[in-house]
Amino acid sequence: MTRRRTVELGFVRWRTVASLTLQVAVLAVLVAAFFVRAPQVAGLSMEPRIASGETVLISTLGFRFRAARRGDIVAFHHDDGTPEIYIKRIIGLPGDRIRIRNGDVVLDGAVLDEPYVRYRDRRSFPEVTVPPGSVYVLGDNRAVSEDSRFWGFVADDQVIGKALAGIWPIGSMGAL
Repeated sequence: MTRRRTVELGFVRWRTVASLTLQVAVLAVLVAAFFVRAPQVAGLSMEPRIASGETVLISTLGFRFRAARRGDIVAFHHDDGTPEIYIKRIIGLPGDRIRIRNGDVVLDGAVLDEPYVRYRDRRSFPEVTVPPGSVYVLGDNRAVSEDSRFWGFVADDQVIGKALAGIWPIGSMGAL
């Protein structure tokens, strides 16, 4: 009698584990389908933080519960007619005055501390004011990045979400 009961309990446990595993898998598929994206980065504009060829996890819910912040790394579509996804860092928020002087970002009259920038671009760009409903974005590798310095602001409705972590290759895994 004890042996039979043990076998029955083992079957029930196995069924419970299988059911739970299936539920978690379905939930993961739904989350992946509707709330995250994982584009592969092409280009050097975010090095050394994000390397070319790295796959980055993007949360499409990122800014539905909180506003974008200066320093957030975001994915967006640019209105250049391509389906390409761009990944850059937010430097300016609505109302910010931004000027670039010999490669230094001057935000509202003060030089912005940017420890994440390794390769600077020593060019200067005139002052702009970020309009409502937009952000000003720059790549971390300023020497090769095409960004708001060249094509202007990114509208809020073009932002896909916030970059959360590098997920591939294995060596690049980790929070951004």
